[in-house]
Amino acid sequence: MRLSSLLTIFLTFAAAAVVALVAANFSVSLIEDSSEIGVRDALDEKGMTWAEVEANGLQVSLSGTAPTEAVRFSALTTAGSVVDAARVIDDMAVAAQEALAPPKFSAEILRNDSGLSVIGLIPTSTDKDYVIARFNSLEGSTGVTDLLETADYPAPEGWDSALDFALSSMSSLPRAKVSVQPNRVAITAITDSPQEKARLEQNLRRMVPSQVTLVLDIAAPRPVITPFTTRFQITEDGASFDACSADTDTAAERIITAAKAAGAQTPRCTVGLGVPTPKWADAVTASINALAKLGEGSVTIVDADITLLASAGTSQSDFDNVVGELENALPGVFALQAKLPQAQDPNAGPPEFNATLSPEGQVQLRGRVNDDALRELTTSFAKARFGSDNVYTATRVVEGLPADWTTRVLAGLEGLGKLSNGSLTVTPDNIVLTGNTGNPDASTELASLMAGKLGEGSQFDVNVTYQKQLDPVLGLPTPSECEAEIGAIVAAGKINFEPGSATIDASALGTMDDIATILKRCGKLPLEIQGYTDSQGREEMNLALSQSRAESVLNELRARRVVTGTFKAVGYGEENPVASNDSEAGREANRRIEFRLIRPDTVATPDETTLENASQSSDTAPNTPTEESANE
Repeated sequence: MRLSSLLTIFLTFAAAAVVALVAANFSVSLIEDSSEIGVRDALDEKGMTWAEVEANGLQVSLSGTAPTEAVRFSALTTAGSVVDAARVIDDMAVAAQEALAPPKFSAEILRNDSGLSVIGLIPTSTDKDYVIARFNSLEGSTGVTDLLETADYPAPEGWDSALDFALSSMSSLPRAKVSVQPNRVAITAITDSPQEKARLEQNLRRMVPSQVTLVLDIAAPRPVITPFTTRFQITEDGASFDACSADTDTAAERIITAAKAAGAQTPRCTVGLGVPTPKWADAVTASINALAKLGEGSVTIVDADITLLASAGTSQSDFDNVVGELENALPGVFALQAKLPQAQDPNAGPPEFNATLSPEGQVQLRGRVNDDALRELTTSFAKARFGSDNVYTATRVVEGLPADWTTRVLAGLEGLGKLSNGSLTVTPDNIVLTGNTGNPDASTELASLMAGKLGEGSQFDVNVTYQKQLDPVLGLPTPSECEAEIGAIVAAGKINFEPGSATIDASALGTMDDIATILKRCGKLPLEIQGYTDSQGREEMNLALSQSRAESVLNELRARRVVTGTFKAVGYGEENPVASNDSEAGREANRRIEFRLIRPDTVATPDETTLENASQSSDTAPNTPTEESANE
């Protein structure tokens, strides 16, 4: 009886345990299923279908490959919002990222009177110390602010050539910003004058390699015109400006349109600073229109003063009508002075002073002066301006000349000094300047000079012709023309050296003078001075001697004040003979100096010489090998 009770109790507990175990398993399965389904639904809702979800008891494992680290973290956060974050197991991987793209290399170079700074990112392969040293070597450099960073990536194609061109161009850019990118250089700069702007642009375009795109933005300040002057005349030969000034491009167009309507063929107007009033174009166009109605004469506008000079013989009534209309049309700030000269006897010749300037610079002074003091003054003035040996004086002293004769003569001589060649005629009523010039703004400058020196209402005529070949900018020879000129010089003379040394023989100094004169006119040229020897002697000695001789030529040019910043002296020894070394004549020909223009679009090779001097040194005879070796 007692055993039966114990068995019943045991079976009861066993049945309860089985029921509890079944209930626990069911609860765990229910939790797993609900967690897994909840997390998967949340991930799918956010587009993370790549994620795999697996529940194991209370833990929820996430697996799969996330496209990025940020997406992986977002998946963990999403799962943690459904179940306790502590229950989430991260078994996810992240897709491998593509290799980082190389950075964009560039450099910005800023240079002004305060110094030079450079900022940017350059390849590690670029010698940064060399770049900074180049900047420090610039003339007038006061130090370099180095803000360059480097990156260990290969230099892109075109980077080295663009950077090298930028470094070379900085020597001629005292105030500029230079932006360097592979195969591209952009230069923003300011110059002192339009002439300097044209010269700088020409030099930069000569230097740029063919594979580099050059973008130029070079500004030149507008000239200050003092006094602000316009002078227009109509004669039997036609209508033209002696001087034309305008304050804006729009004003210049209006003035030119009025001049063309009056008969001018190719008028030109200088846009500059110094205008006395914004109404300048109104006054000038009204004055030109009035002169056109008169038919002949001149109108001179100096600041706010206008002088209208009609032709002798003009009808008085027509003159009065035109002047009345002009007075009413002028802006209030302008003052008009109108003159109608009476016809004069053509046989009554007025006293004159004449001066002529020849293309060779010879000056002759003739005509009348007030007294000995003026004759001496004009002669001294001319000698100071044109050179003591270039002035011939044949003036004579007469009485009865106007009180302002001295002022008129000196003003005319000063104007003549601004021409390349021409003549000056001074009379009591007029000053006439004619000639040729290489300055496109010479008419305006001369008219302003005359108006400022002679005063209001003075009569003068400026008739100068602009000639391109006289222009110091446009008249610059091209590199090819420089080659031809130097080639002609070195063909006529030899650059000899003292035996066995790098000292230039005295007989060659005249040739060096002629070459220096040409190079000064040619401006900056990328030029290589090459030294060569014959094959006698040791190769190392020949190479050293040729290098020393090339450097001697370079130093001789520097002594003659030639700018040699773009020149290189290179010795090639016995390489590239131009004749056989088996004869004395051949060896003599091989001992030479050559001048070669380095062109950026060609690969330099010593035998492609374009500037060549077959100079031959006066070395010792070849029948003594020891001396021959020393010479070479």
